Amino acid sequence: MKNILMKKLSVITIFLSLFALVPPGAIAQSATPGVGKTALQDPAEGEVRKIDRDAKKITLKHGPINNLRMPGMTMVFLVKDLNLLDGLAAGDKVMFAVEVQQGAMVITGLEKNTTK
Repeated sequence: MKNILMKKLSVITIFLSLFALVPPGAIAQSATPGVGKTALQDPAEGEVRKIDRDAKKITLKHGPINNLRMPGMTMVFLVKDLNLLDGLAAGDKVMFAVEVQQGAMVITGLEKNTTK
């Protein structure tokens, strides 16, 4: 039992230490925080799988997220501002910025990718 607990604590410690590697200012914010779209610096690419406006969540199948050193996968993210979800639907290709806020991965910028 003690070994299992120690292994879980080790995994959690490693996971949390990855977030300490994110450089300050990795995501450039818009001039009006919380309103409209956010300027994307080093954006990740993804495809919308599901949108849950009531829970302020979006499920994305995404490529690598460089600022978090995270490989591509499908996962659920919180959304900082519901306005970021306007005009999006399942299947849309997007560019997005994500950062860790209070232990949760939060999308701070999201734009429909019209080039693909």
